[in-house]
Order: sequence, then structure tokens, then C-alpha cells
Amino acid sequence: MDRRESLKVLALSSVSAGLLLDACKQETKKETDELPASLKAWDENSGRQPFEVERDKKLASEKFFTEHEMKTIAILADIIIPADEHSGSATDAGVPDFIEFIVKDMPRLQTPMRGGLRWLDVQCMKRYGTDFASLSHEQQIEMVEEIAYPNRAKPEMEPGVAFFNLMRNLTATGFFTSEMGIKDLGYVGNQPNFWDGVPEDVLKQFGLAYDPHIPYIKADERGKIMTWS
Repeated sequence: MDRRESLKVLALSSVSAGLLLDACKQETKKETDELPASLKAWDENSGRQPFEVERDKKLASEKFFTEHEMKTIAILADIIIPADEHSGSATDAGVPDFIEFIVKDMPRLQTPMRGGLRWLDVQCMKRYGTDFASLSHEQQIEMVEEIAYPNRAKPEMEPGVAFFNLMRNLTATGFFTSEMGIKDLGYVGNQPNFWDGVPEDVLKQFGLAYDPHIPYIKADERGKIMTWS
């Protein structure tokens, strides 16, 4: 399944679009050292109130999914977004930690996610005699293909389709709001402009020049002051 390009659209249009904007900011250890790697996106100028930062730290310190559930989530995430020539996989980007955080931040997702993981294991037990995480990779793909394509899924697979749709959306959002995913997107956002004086060719065109005895600030493309001219 060649998914990465279409998943970018999911990420950019998801309910977590606000995280995409935050993820473009520089992180600081002061406020984010207790958060999952995929969520360390806030800096001192992000406008976040202290109680918001503390709430996120509290959620990050709590545990919702079991070890087995997290293992299953990691496998599914890497099936949805595997590593390719552009970047790493979903787990490389910290997507399982992101999903663990999001279901605590949005409790309404807890039952659909936990129920879906349970449904998946029950189906695998009936079909293969073991849980999803214990299957071979080929068997895992076989099972995923039963629920990954809504228009082709059998009626009895509808609960799995709903779960996989949620899992796919969370995976896409988690990946494309991570540092790795932002680089994969090539998203740079709004870039500030910095005045570096009138270009030399324009000055020459109008027969003008700066007074060499009056210093002015010269900045690089990021606005860092480099020299006084």
C-alpha cells in the first residue's frame, strides 16, 4: 500500500491541525522535558499558559495502554507509515507515544481504540489461533487488508474498519506533526522577512548609495545580526 502522499492530506486536514502549527516551533527543555518526543513542540513564545504545560506533563506521566496494546499500536503504525527513502517509519517518529498521549488528552478516543485493539486480537485468535502482535508479518498484512479498504471490506469487518480508520488518522496526524514528518512534508509555514537594506542593483539603478560613515545592521536570512556595515 503506497500511502504516504495521501496520508499527508489526512494530517493537514485532521482535527489536530493546531498541533501541526505548534510542531513548527522550537522546543525548549524547560517546558517539555517530560513530554513524549513527538509532543516536544512548545517554546517560551508559544503563548501556552503554565497550567496548560502542567496539564500536558501530568497526562504524559500517566499510563493508559497496556504493554501489549502499545506493541500492537506500534506494529499497526509502521504498517500504515513504513520507513522509505524519504524518512523513517511511524515508530521512528514517536507515533505510539503520540497516540498514548492523545487518548488521554481526548478521552472519547479511549473506548474506540481499546475496543478496536481487542476486536483485532479476537479476530486473529479465531483465524490464526494467536493475537495480532504474534502473527507473522505476512499474516498481519493479510489481516490489515481485511479492514484497510472500507469499500471492499465485508460487512462483518465493519467494527475493524472503523477502528483502522481511527488508527490511520491518528498515525498520520502523529507522524506529520513530528519533526520527522514536518521535514517529510517540506512544510515551512510563514517565514519572516528581514530588512537588509535596498539591494545594490536598485541603488545603482537610481544613482544612490548608502553613506559609508553611517552604520546599519546587516542580518542573515534568519534575522541573526551578522555585522555592522
